[in-house]
Amino acid sequence: MNESNGDAVTRRLPDLASAAPEDFALRVLRRVGVSEDHYDSYVRLDTAAGGLFVAASPRAVTGACLDSAGLTRTAFEELHRARTGRSAIPGSKPLPGLIPALRTGRAHRLAIDLSGLPEEQRAVLEAVRKIPAGQLRPLGWIAREAGTETPLSASGVLRALAANPVAVLIPCHRVTHDNGSPCDAAYLPKAGAALRRAEHIDMRRVTELSRAGAVFLGSDTTFIYCHPTCAHARRITPGHRVHFRTAQDAREAGYRACKSCRPITV
Repeated sequence: MNESNGDAVTRRLPDLASAAPEDFALRVLRRVGVSEDHYDSYVRLDTAAGGLFVAASPRAVTGACLDSAGLTRTAFEELHRARTGRSAIPGSKPLPGLIPALRTGRAHRLAIDLSGLPEEQRAVLEAVRKIPAGQLRPLGWIAREAGTETPLSASGVLRALAANPVAVLIPCHRVTHDNGSPCDAAYLPKAGAALRRAEHIDMRRVTELSRAGAVFLGSDTTFIYCHPTCAHARRITPGHRVHFRTAQDAREAGYRACKSCRPITV
């Protein structure tokens, strides 16, 4: 080999040592014809609370975990397999609709597979999915909306939230205790706070209203009462706000429940 040929080989060596593409394993499985029904692919996306690993089949999201507690890719893969029985393979393309759902906080129409969960937990998480971005709902509301045959207790709802297998996309950060304080059963406290800030939820105002006994807010022009973070409640000007501690108080005063946020006594 002459000197010029040796130089050419040397120049090519760094290419041989370069890292494989992130979705290399996924490409290999597809190349050899392994059906996608036997594994999920996952991506890591940025959120206000840090990185989020999201696994999905070709049809639906199957799991999501924040890495704010130091979760590694390997640990996520192991957790996903232990919970679903399916391997999670690094991919490069997120499920269609996933990025807009994270950007807007509107994931209620995103396909999420909860089929492997107990019926009560699935009902609780489906109820949480109904909470609009930028709004909060108490545990009592979640229990009512879940609509299970046996009424759920607050502790039962909390257990279901704490085991949420699809963090952020099922927005447990929008759930509060019945006194208005965040429960954050599925998150580290800083993660829940970061997600609420990103949705412009004013927790200082929520706390002030709670201390004043305003579990619900009514409008003396429409005679409709709402949860304080309901989009309709936020439009009530200060001079027309009426505070209510219970739904019964509101009804006795001649107010009707908002059809959007569906308030109940908590």
